[in-house]
Amino acid sequence: MTDPAPHIHWSDDEGQAQSARWRSLAGHPPPEHVVMVGDELSADQAMKWLREGTGLLWVGDYQNARHLLQALGRRLDARQPRSSAGKPVPGAGNKSTASSLKEAFLAQRQAQGQRARLLGLLLLPFDADHSVPLRRAPDVRAAGLQAHGRASKHYVGSLRELLGLVGAHEWRKKGVPVAALHGRIHPHAGVFSPVRGEYVELVANAPLPASAHRDGAFDIGTGTGVLAAVLARRLLKVVATDSDERALACARDNLTRLKLMPSVTLTQANLWPEGKAGLVVCNPPWVPAPAHSSLDAAVYDPDSRMLRAYLGGLAAHLAPGGEGWLILSDLAEHLGLRSREELLAWIAEGGLRVAGRIDTQPQHPKVADASDPLHAARAAEVTSLWRLMAA
Repeated sequence: MTDPAPHIHWSDDEGQAQSARWRSLAGHPPPEHVVMVGDELSADQAMKWLREGTGLLWVGDYQNARHLLQALGRRLDARQPRSSAGKPVPGAGNKSTASSLKEAFLAQRQAQGQRARLLGLLLLPFDADHSVPLRRAPDVRAAGLQAHGRASKHYVGSLRELLGLVGAHEWRKKGVPVAALHGRIHPHAGVFSPVRGEYVELVANAPLPASAHRDGAFDIGTGTGVLAAVLARRLLKVVATDSDERALACARDNLTRLKLMPSVTLTQANLWPEGKAGLVVCNPPWVPAPAHSSLDAAVYDPDSRMLRAYLGGLAAHLAPGGEGWLILSDLAEHLGLRSREELLAWIAEGGLRVAGRIDTQPQHPKVADASDPLHAARAAEVTSLWRLMAA
């Protein structure tokens, strides 16, 4: 029986054809051309091959592979422009601030995508127990098992992705403190962490419509389950949906840890569960731009597809007197990627009206980073909870 999983192919030192399963939680395809490399490889030659799209299967010392990855990253970072506060973005000319910021954002995303693509081509072999069979390799079996589950055969994966999985494993162990829950959320690999707490506080403190206690609540795109947990703590019965099985497993883990699982029903769905609710909550990706990985999809939403789908279907899923809460950053507006007029038009087209709005200022570190080319947009950013009702 043919294995449908993607495979990677290369030739060994004796010219014999080899292959192994390819694993990428980020959803990246395997490189078509792969060469075996080791400690003798220079950064110059590595960069040349990476730019040609060649995968580098490392068979030398593990720590040397990490040093090479860091060196390659520094070379790529040195090519990215930075700007100082109060100075124009390079290449902006006499364009408006919004146009300059949009140009800077698109350039930054392009550079980030190229960086991720190139560095992701430095590859490692893995045994079936997720160990790395290289000199001085750390024990990463627990992180691999947690991320991929059990494997029956050896495989090949990206060193850069492995480092991300190890970091995710540590985050999952210690968790992210969430003040509104008086506890912690433990994000799984591939599920976006609730590190931006301002939107959680909005949901924890906004006044509930009376219909929420009568008809329950929906949490659309639950992710780690953090908002479902907040709603359950507010004594609501919640149906939480997500299209990603990893997210649902993560939400189940967190709700069980918090002893809130009896109040929440988890359902795999693209957006909507069956029926109607007195409160429907959604925190969609807030930047309308392509995602470079599955994890990126929590932030980047091409053409605002999820946002528009939520607004277009919300009225049909509201019980009488119900409210739909849209938690959304206006960063896209400051970057010139979406206008407030477009957002209001989508609300009206969905048969909805704005019953109120609660705003808060983000507190993440990038707000204070004046060297960021996007600093003007980040400094002006506001996160809002839009209270929407059927018109």
